[in-house]
Amino acid sequence: MTRKPLSALAAIVALAVAGLIGWRVLGPAEVIKPATEPYPAAAVRPAGILGKLTMAPLIVDDRIRVYAGTRLVKADGPVDADMMTTPRWSYRRWPARVSGLVAVGTTVVSRWTDGALVALDARTGKVAWRADGPDGPAFAGRTGADAVWAPPGLFTAGTSVLVAAGRKVEARSSQDGSVRWTAALPLGCAAESFVTAGGRFVCGEGAWDVISGAPVLGWPVGPSAPLGCDVARSRCGGLRDASGHGWLVHARRPERAPALDASSATAVDGLILAAEGGAVTASGAATWRWAGDAQVLGVRAGKVVLLTAAYEVVTLDARNGTPLARFPAYAKKERVEPWKPDLWQVTDTVVTVERLFPGAGTDPGEPHHYYTIDPAIIAAI
Repeated sequence: MTRKPLSALAAIVALAVAGLIGWRVLGPAEVIKPATEPYPAAAVRPAGILGKLTMAPLIVDDRIRVYAGTRLVKADGPVDADMMTTPRWSYRRWPARVSGLVAVGTTVVSRWTDGALVALDARTGKVAWRADGPDGPAFAGRTGADAVWAPPGLFTAGTSVLVAAGRKVEARSSQDGSVRWTAALPLGCAAESFVTAGGRFVCGEGAWDVISGAPVLGWPVGPSAPLGCDVARSRCGGLRDASGHGWLVHARRPERAPALDASSATAVDGLILAAEGGAVTASGAATWRWAGDAQVLGVRAGKVVLLTAAYEVVTLDARNGTPLARFPAYAKKERVEPWKPDLWQVTDTVVTVERLFPGAGTDPGEPHHYYTIDPAIIAAI
């Protein structure tokens, strides 16, 4: 007489356990592992290659490196470590995926495919704030380079984080996630938007003030191509309008700059740099010429950072073009073969570049896409 009730009870317990296991495996979850070690000191190293990394790092505060995985944001450090190390902290969500992330000071704001915005304190890895936003595009690639250096629909402007999706952009405070303003966008322009160093959000044929969200009148006719941008297509120093005319946009009002009409030209902080004819020439904020075939990676802390055709990193004094450093863009004991830069970041102290094989296409899953298993190099400048 007791077997059936006991069997029924056992079945109920088994079902409950299975449900609990299923919920823990498949249900929404958040796992936070905060830092237990002190925040790394700023590293001061002589110019040269520091190492190579399996994933693309977002350099934050010139002290730590933050990485984006499919469902994970994690950090290691110090910045000058020669390889990826055990994470200082990590943050994981399920089942949503990482869409992208940006940093404002020591606040890292991550965007997820379910629309969640989660801000993490870069020093501790603890959650600073959460907010709901529009769904983000899915994570792409193996190294996370797009997510950390060109996150879709994420931008920074001063102390604001801008989130664009569909026909709307909203500016949120990086301190607490509160909405500062929202603006309606023209149809289909969000994918080509950027933020200028002069404080304008540019999208399609329009521009908006990053402080108030008000439309800016008298802007060059778009759609425009950004020039000289920092990561997240922000702090762009120039643009080419729909007619191919170049403009300096490091100030509030755009300034026509014919030198930027050339396809090889870029602009940072009013300095126009053109790499063509076997030389890099500067005009605008300074005038000089450096002889050599190279690509401009960026300008930070008074240094122009170049990548030469011979796969060397060269730094020049931005004021007069005087060479400051020159070294091969290969890690120690690494094979020396041709490669091409894909995405990169230049900070006050380092440059890090994701390397692809010369014949690589746009599909990260194709054979021979990334240059070695550790495609990102990091160097002190």
